[in-house]
Amino acid sequence: MDGFDLRHLVLAVALSSSMGTAFAATSNDFVDKAAAGGIAEIEASRLALEKSQSADVKAFANMMITDHGKANDELATIAKKHDIKVPDSTTLVKQAKEKILDMRDESFDAAYANNQVKAHEEALDLFKKEANTVTDDRTKGATELKGFAQKMLPGLEKHLDMAKKLQAAHPGK
Repeated sequence: MDGFDLRHLVLAVALSSSMGTAFAATSNDFVDKAAAGGIAEIEASRLALEKSQSADVKAFANMMITDHGKANDELATIAKKHDIKVPDSTTLVKQAKEKILDMRDESFDAAYANNQVKAHEEALDLFKKEANTVTDDRTKGATELKGFAQKMLPGLEKHLDMAKKLQAAHPGK
């Protein structure tokens, strides 16, 4: 992998691992982090489609793009209904490019698989917290966001299991 490819990978992985706290000033912390995480999954997976030669990595990446795209659309619909600001992907990608990540000497596939495990572990923590929140109907969309989080948990758990299998199939150097 040349330096140019590594820089692109660093940027995509930085999306998943560091964007969760980028939007603390907007109106709903869960929406901010969930949207950022979903966009990060899609961007990292688009890069995987471009850079990987492995059929299993590409299949997983396609699933991430589809599933996280649908989830982000649903989250955006709930947020709009309750006048909750959602960070846009342009801002997230721009901020991700400003991040620096130490990638060691992993292959692209190993780095992507490791990133997917970490990103899905973080997403599960976030969604479990939201799913178990005691809601107050006066809070903007709290009940709907809790329901959304509960609905997404099984899929995120499945993604994590698949990412772990991908990680086992593509160990680093």
